[in-house]
Amino acid sequence: MSVTAKAIWYIESHLDSELTLESIAEACGVSRFHLSRAFAATTGVSLAGYMRGRRLSEAARALAQGAPDILAVALDAGYGSHEAFTRAFRQRFGLTPDQLRAQAHLDHVSLQEPITMQPPAATPLTPPRVVNSDALLIFGLAERCPSAGNAGIAAQWNRFLPHFGHIQGQIGHIAYGVIYNSDDSGNHDYMCGVAVSEFPAYPPEFTRLRIPAQTYAVFEHRDHISAIASTWKAIWEHRITSAGFQALDAPALERYDERFDGRTGLGGLEIWIPVKS
Repeated sequence: MSVTAKAIWYIESHLDSELTLESIAEACGVSRFHLSRAFAATTGVSLAGYMRGRRLSEAARALAQGAPDILAVALDAGYGSHEAFTRAFRQRFGLTPDQLRAQAHLDHVSLQEPITMQPPAATPLTPPRVVNSDALLIFGLAERCPSAGNAGIAAQWNRFLPHFGHIQGQIGHIAYGVIYNSDDSGNHDYMCGVAVSEFPAYPPEFTRLRIPAQTYAVFEHRDHISAIASTWKAIWEHRITSAGFQALDAPALERYDERFDGRTGLGGLEIWIPVKS
């Protein structure tokens, strides 16, 4: 069973009890960071957002059926006060708990239903190799991305590539896509960059990122670049754990060397996942 399938089962089994990201991750046998990345990669929504949506949806059902005590419904949904519950409820559904109870139906109320997991399609990946990397200085163009991914990453690369090969102190002919600064909702920063011997002053709008020496599990993505999301999904769902690694909350790398053809999207790349050594 995949990490996300385990998480959905656990959430559905504990909707009326205390639910935390830590407890779900522990039940799934992975870290909180790993779980957040796997869930977002597979479902397109954040784990925290899904959990909140499911509990508010069950609260809405209870209120539409005439639940007399709104505070009790709020507590069952994980909210400590009537005010906090009302605020979240209105933000989600566009009406208050009192208004929904008064209308006594769920017409035109968009509920978060349980996600049904289909058996995963096989994404062929060779077993990862282990690389012990020295510290890296990455210099490049960074943007904040939502948990479901950013359709603008291709445009971000398009803005960065005119600088490739012209950055002072650039090491080699390798470009990096760096995923870092992930939060509990699965949002993260994405940088298009290069390794440098020291950080240059130009372009001034570029971001400077120091990555300490790290052990990585390195996976190969051999298909067209447009299929990279499937490889990320397979890595987070089962490839890391089945290979016996524990992923760390540290920058992950997409490594594009001379074999990758940015014109055609072919040639493949490597995905470097930081793991516990």
